[in-house]
Amino acid sequence: MKAIWNGKVLAESDKTVIVEGNHYFPKEAINTEYFVESDTHSVCPWKGKASYYTLKVEGQENADAAWYYPETSDLAKQIKDHVAFWKGVEVVE
Repeated sequence: MKAIWNGKVLAESDKTVIVEGNHYFPKEAINTEYFVESDTHSVCPWKGKASYYTLKVEGQENADAAWYYPETSDLAKQIKDHVAFWKGVEVVE
């Protein structure tokens, strides 16, 4: 699987975990040059507290377009330190 935005591959892995229709990429599969930590957080009742990244590619920003769970509930251990995408990021095979 590949996550693509603004013509660049943000992440690539054949070991994504699918939860609620989202592909979660292992953290080691992301191209960190495009990721900037965000101050945004949200809470999922069953997964835990999510943190976000803003994507910066070719001079353009996509705020909070990637998220991950640095700590998860016991029910979501399989996505700890995995990154998922939205806001126009294409996830393709």
